[in-house]
Amino acid sequence: MKRNIALIPAAGVGARFGAGKPKQYVEINGKTVLQHTVGIFERHPQIDFTAVIVSPEDNFFQTASDKVGVFKVGGETRAETVRNGVNILLQQGIAAETDNILVHDAARCCLPAEAVSRLIDTAADAEQGGILAVPVADTLKRAAEDGRIEETVSRTGLWQAQTPQLFQTALLQRALSVADLERVTDEASAVEMLGVKPLLVSGDTRNLKLTLPQDEFIVRLLLANRP
Repeated sequence: MKRNIALIPAAGVGARFGAGKPKQYVEINGKTVLQHTVGIFERHPQIDFTAVIVSPEDNFFQTASDKVGVFKVGGETRAETVRNGVNILLQQGIAAETDNILVHDAARCCLPAEAVSRLIDTAADAEQGGILAVPVADTLKRAAEDGRIEETVSRTGLWQAQTPQLFQTALLQRALSVADLERVTDEASAVEMLGVKPLLVSGDTRNLKLTLPQDEFIVRLLLANRP
């Protein structure tokens, strides 16, 4: 049977967050951000295994179980970390080429379990894969070089990408092997470079990415009220 494997790239340094440590190791409500994130997938009945990809020098995250493994093969960029993670899962026989890999940001620790289920139910059997995303709600402005508004951009048809992003292992490996990694902003963008068009699956506004210091207040509230 096809398995669903979560892959969490956690080799970043979190420079924009400015906490003096990688943001995935900031403690919120008694656990680190990464522990909260891993727990979402470890508890989810449709996830068979969770792979946490950290840098070779990382000694912060040691948690492992039958459903969670830690792999010290992180790269200098997110795309490189994901590529290395996919390769190690294949090399160790943890993932087969036909299995699904769900790549999820370590800093999205408020992901609702029902959003994971919706992605799997919609895209697990789709050859092109799929990602969680939400329609853009705010008015968009394009800036001129002098900092003034150059134009208002229509938001019709625009979606804000989230994670997890789900793809068959073989497709994801091929996309990250062929693509110029400097142009890869997320896994979907690498797959798109192959001419494949992933599905957009309705995400959730609670699936906030902890990026800036002011995000922490909202994340604390969401985690405190999570079932």
